[in-house]
Amino acid sequence: MAKRDYYEVLGVNRDATEADLKKAYRRLAMKYHPDRNENNAEAEAKFKESKEAYDVLSDSQKRSAYDQYGHAGVDQQAGFGGAQGAADFGDVFGDMFGDIFGGGGGGGRGGQNRAYRGADLQYRLNLTLEEAVFGTEKKINVTSKQSCETCSGTGAKPGSKMATCSTCGGSGQVRMQQGFFSIQQTCPKCHGRGKVITEPCVSCHGSGSVERKRTLSVKVPAGVDTGDRIRLANEGEAGENGGPAGDLYVQINVNKHPIFERDGEHLHCEIPISFVTAAVGGEVEIPTLDGKIMLKIPPESQTGKQFRLRGRGVKPVRGGAQGDLYVHVLIETPVNLTKKQKDILASFDESLQQGGEKHSPKSDGWGAGVKSFFEDLKFWSK
Repeated sequence: MAKRDYYEVLGVNRDATEADLKKAYRRLAMKYHPDRNENNAEAEAKFKESKEAYDVLSDSQKRSAYDQYGHAGVDQQAGFGGAQGAADFGDVFGDMFGDIFGGGGGGGRGGQNRAYRGADLQYRLNLTLEEAVFGTEKKINVTSKQSCETCSGTGAKPGSKMATCSTCGGSGQVRMQQGFFSIQQTCPKCHGRGKVITEPCVSCHGSGSVERKRTLSVKVPAGVDTGDRIRLANEGEAGENGGPAGDLYVQINVNKHPIFERDGEHLHCEIPISFVTAAVGGEVEIPTLDGKIMLKIPPESQTGKQFRLRGRGVKPVRGGAQGDLYVHVLIETPVNLTKKQKDILASFDESLQQGGEKHSPKSDGWGAGVKSFFEDLKFWSK
């Protein structure tokens, strides 16, 4: 009897993704599994057929050969055999769902050690505003787990031999029966290695890693801000079984500045001026990140008046136009006045009162608004 098309068996299109193949096969495997269909030869045949189809299409090389030559291109390597039946169910779901149920897929078979990537680390780096704006290079001290030099990361005493794990028999995997599922999981005793340490290393006590303090250099680019991260590849904790090391993420935190307040690429600062300067105008010295400049204050300036100095802010780390510096005027009330100064101010205030709205338009306008408010309040309270 001629074999059916593998795509037709799984019920997928020829451009199906790996996820589509898994989904289709899982549905068929659960439907036709022998544990669910006892003494049903037709269901067993369909189960074997779907597994054969999935074994070929889930392998990129076999799938390519099948797409080009059909069944003739894979008959020599399909390797299903047709006689394994339900016994293969654990292997099937160990490969497909190992990541779901905690199994190691096929990585632990045959006693092979599975490599694990080391953990990522995070370091908080505090910077001044000037360091963040112009960039800098900082030295940081990091304590992390590194591969033990005595045992080269194996955890075993040099010269000693590791014994085959008695729990998994050296495969690194164990099977658990859950209903009609046979789930393959990483061995809890040897953690997938297939071997156990008989004589632990005296330096790391069998862990394969030791904590070591290191000094690293971090190049901080100009324009970084609080919340930005700098990644130092392979500077995290050491991997297991020859796996790659993790990464170190340097978290930037810019300290509060006594003069400037940062808002993205813009800077803000408050400048106190005397009420005389605010009234008649003048020049005040303004600090910027590039040095001091003189800012002209126009006459009759009020508290909160804002001046924008273009290009005096921060150049963003990801590119773009340089920000601006916003200067906010804060009129300072004089304190610790002498009697003579108070008399002069009283006389000055009297002259302002004679001018009325001409000299104090906001005060007169505010007073008129308050009067109108109380009149309305009196009306509504009747």
